[in-house]
Amino acid sequence: MEHLKKQVRIVPMTSEHLDEVAALERVCFSDPWSRNMLAEELANEMAAYLVALDTADGSVVGYAGLLVVADEGYITNVAVRPESRRGGVAGALLDVFVSFAEGNRLAFLTLEVRASNYGAIALYGSRGFRGVGRRANYYEHPKEDAIIMTREFGDDDHGDEAPNGDAAEGGL
Repeated sequence: MEHLKKQVRIVPMTSEHLDEVAALERVCFSDPWSRNMLAEELANEMAAYLVALDTADGSVVGYAGLLVVADEGYITNVAVRPESRRGGVAGALLDVFVSFAEGNRLAFLTLEVRASNYGAIALYGSRGFRGVGRRANYYEHPKEDAIIMTREFGDDDHGDEAPNGDAAEGGL
């Protein structure tokens, strides 16, 4: 696991975080989820949402969401404030979901990412996710394909490490 450059505390998202998370959505996404949509997801028993709180001031610097159905996990959103990116925040959020998936014997975690979001694709690849498909014109504003990335889990899962111990690279 990488060393966090930004010191954060990962906690379950509550209604107290909704205003900050909705503001983060507007900063990070061209089609942001509304505060009401986020509140509905908090009430969804199949969903888990986490926030990364800055240890210095308690503000929300990132968040991530996960839907679980049977033994399948779908990562809905991962967002980090632009000034906190490349500080390990998204990786810390993902690590919680990967640990959850392993501990609860999920078959896989999957997500979509903009085809041009090379930084996110590299991050997901470093966590064992692999490109498994493409959704044409999935995103609007601007219109762009999504890369479907999945990490499968099984009894012999060890993080998909390459023979030299580095995480194997993902690709399509």
